[in-house]
Amino acid sequence: MTEPARKLMTIPEFLAWSERQDEGRYELANGEIVAMAPERAEHGRAKAQIWRALADAIARAGTPCEAFVDSLGVAVDAHTVYEPDVLVNCGETIAPEAMLAPSPTIIVEVLSPSSHTMDKSAKLAGYFRVASLAHYLIVDLGRRAVLHYRRDAGATFLLEIVTEGSIRLDPPGLDLALKDFFA
Repeated sequence: MTEPARKLMTIPEFLAWSERQDEGRYELANGEIVAMAPERAEHGRAKAQIWRALADAIARAGTPCEAFVDSLGVAVDAHTVYEPDVLVNCGETIAPEAMLAPSPTIIVEVLSPSSHTMDKSAKLAGYFRVASLAHYLIVDLGRRAVLHYRRDAGATFLLEIVTEGSIRLDPPGLDLALKDFFA
């Protein structure tokens, strides 16, 4: 006997559902709701530090961008919304009621025991389906390293493993000292 086809949740359905939740954080992966695991203190501190480094770099550069931590989702297709640890959205100011980043340019995920496989596979492939995305940073706290995936002028994606020095994120024209990620 075959199982009946399951209805996949759409992004608008997911956003409406998630607004009714009292606690917890969720993502939508291929039409199915996925609860996000609780985080360790180290993870929370790292996200805050990275957000601060990005917000400071945006202020120095004077670019029309804004950094967000744990708030806006990124729609990668009609049935998938990921919520990155930190993101930079460039362009017009986002409306206060928005739940999705309209033009994410930089996305950062901090590796954790519960997310490392997803961050390096499905999210990597999914995020780069978003036309505005120029940089995807995977921060490995244990190794004090950043995997910097970037889109070049064509359809090629390049990887640089950064363990010291600085990271250039152009566009939008930001320079970040790696030490600021791990302070």
